[in-house]
Amino acid sequence: MTPDDAVSALAAVPRLLIALDFDGTLAPLQDEPMASRMTPQAADAVAALARAPETTVAFVSGRSLRDLRVIAEHDDDSPILLAGSHGAEQWPTDAEATADGEAEALRDELSARAEEAAGTHDGAWIERKGFGFALHTRLAPPDAARAAGQEVDAIMTERAPAWRRRTGHDILEFSFRDEGKDVAVARLRALTQASAVLFAGDDVTDEDALRSLGPGDVGVRVGPGETAAAVRVGDITELAEMLVHLARERTLARQ
Repeated sequence: MTPDDAVSALAAVPRLLIALDFDGTLAPLQDEPMASRMTPQAADAVAALARAPETTVAFVSGRSLRDLRVIAEHDDDSPILLAGSHGAEQWPTDAEATADGEAEALRDELSARAEEAAGTHDGAWIERKGFGFALHTRLAPPDAARAAGQEVDAIMTERAPAWRRRTGHDILEFSFRDEGKDVAVARLRALTQASAVLFAGDDVTDEDALRSLGPGDVGVRVGPGETAAAVRVGDITELAEMLVHLARERTLARQ
């Protein structure tokens, strides 16, 4: 399916949900994760879709909800729905979701041990999250990245083998919550009563959502890599162009 075919298929559906990964899909990957922001073209496309009739836009991210709101420049008046921590957090339904004390204590212990391990390898560092932590190796030489990953994996195999393990672009993430982006999309579909869903993402963790899509839905892969998506675009700019086209066609279909 081409991007134009996808637009044609979705332009006239009664109620459309546009669910979008953020980093690598709307915003270029950054060495400093909190510096991430949508490109101007992507921001314009999101705004156009948010104005389109019977269309809801949501960001579905592995970021914590708090961090996602910062990088998405999202305030309480925004029409954009959010699913953070791979779907374990949602806005506005449960923005204050918390973990239980025992799980939080183990998270803190394991995050500290992982920080100690990562600290011995140049360019590797740990990001603490509400439901776990992530090892970042974007700035690490290949040997250091591999060694850091092995050491953190060993810690988790010993102390928390049941935690969910995810890999992505220069990231290794662990969480005691099992939700994935497929769960996030299902919840958003039910909340918005969507007739169809477009989901777009660029990384391995987005494949859960892409595989969960059904007849009438459209999955979009941004960039290279094996995928369950029916549509592939080369980069953020090409995705933004497709989304602007879709917003225009949905508006015209209802005039």
